[in-house]
Amino acid sequence: MPVPLRLCFRGMTMELRHLRAFLTIAEEGNITRAAARLHTGQPALSRTLRQLEDHFGARLVDRSTHHLALTAAGRTFRDKAAAALAAVEAALDPRGLTSWPLRLGHTWAALGDHTVPLLRRWDQTHPDVPLELRRIDDATAGLTQGKVDAALLRGDVTASGVTTEVLLWEERVAVLPADSPLAALDRVTLADLAGRPLVLNTVSGTTTLDLWPPAQRTATTLEVTNTDEWLVAIAAGRAVGISTTATPRNHTHPSVRYRPLVDAPPVPVVLAWRDVPGHPAVPDLLALAREVVGAGGD
Repeated sequence: MPVPLRLCFRGMTMELRHLRAFLTIAEEGNITRAAARLHTGQPALSRTLRQLEDHFGARLVDRSTHHLALTAAGRTFRDKAAAALAAVEAALDPRGLTSWPLRLGHTWAALGDHTVPLLRRWDQTHPDVPLELRRIDDATAGLTQGKVDAALLRGDVTASGVTTEVLLWEERVAVLPADSPLAALDRVTLADLAGRPLVLNTVSGTTTLDLWPPAQRTATTLEVTNTDEWLVAIAAGRAVGISTTATPRNHTHPSVRYRPLVDAPPVPVVLAWRDVPGHPAVPDLLALAREVVGAGGD
């Protein structure tokens, strides 16, 4: 049942329905489809959108095309609205009165070899706070949308309102089709991969063409949105890939070979959390992650 929460700002009464309405518009990219999904009329939904834009004094969507695109302000508000709605729903979930799970997001490989020791140690030291590991194919593993309380991420985290701490660094590996001539090598260099079709995870990957000098960058890239699609593309021989040492230990495939990539910079693995008050156990999670990584996962 929707919660009729109301907040007043400078003459406007803001309700959760405003947040839900905007998030639906953002997802559908079309007022008509969003109105049908919300079981409301198109004029009413358009008025809600105008109310939000009047409140912020800024355009949230670009109406110049048939498919509504979010403006920069709209993208910022989308993330904040999603986080706020998730927080309210979590606070009002009756199950939260008996336990308050700590949700830990990741996009792939979590904490690598340290994942299982981290979960085991947490269960031993915090039996009253369930630690839920969630894989979410999103740049921040659902952190900025409020889907998780903390996240294990790789590479530079540029999202606003997020604090990070580096837990460890992972070396890079070349990921090759099993029948590629490069798979016979003991190690691979960036020059070996230059010019070959490259598969890029555009949502949560850490590889960009900037790894190569301009003259060596491939002209052929294959874009995917998650690790599963990325792995299949390589196994099918459509492209090569680059990842970190956590991947071969967590994502095996009979048609894929991993080789050390000796001249590419390592990738940081960070724990990230939002700058606003959140789950009280996040500091404990950070402390335990430091201990587990420092102990080598023992």
